[in-house]
Amino acid sequence: MTDPVQLLIDAGAIPAQPFDASSRYVNTGIALLPQPGDAPPIAYVKRRFIPQRRDIAIAAAVVISAGDRADLVATRTLGDPLLYWRVADANLVADPAELTATPGARVLIPAG
Repeated sequence: MTDPVQLLIDAGAIPAQPFDASSRYVNTGIALLPQPGDAPPIAYVKRRFIPQRRDIAIAAAVVISAGDRADLVATRTLGDPLLYWRVADANLVADPAELTATPGARVLIPAG
């Protein structure tokens, strides 16, 4: 059977990489979950693991203030609120809300 999605990707109608270059999922694969009977498979994003701390260069540390959010920290330090996930990765947390849950806590900021 010919995969219509793959045909569209091959024709350039759909990007082969569905994620923006600044996305945390940019190099994460897509897989298909088979369904029973003749139902079409369901596409899903494969699991992404937080990198090891030794693989993340740290540029600085900031102190969290009351009312801070991960996107605000990323804007102040990295210049882009969508890079909040890089700050979360540098601090080895899966939930970005953990970064700012405790005012006065120090949060590591990744380099570059």
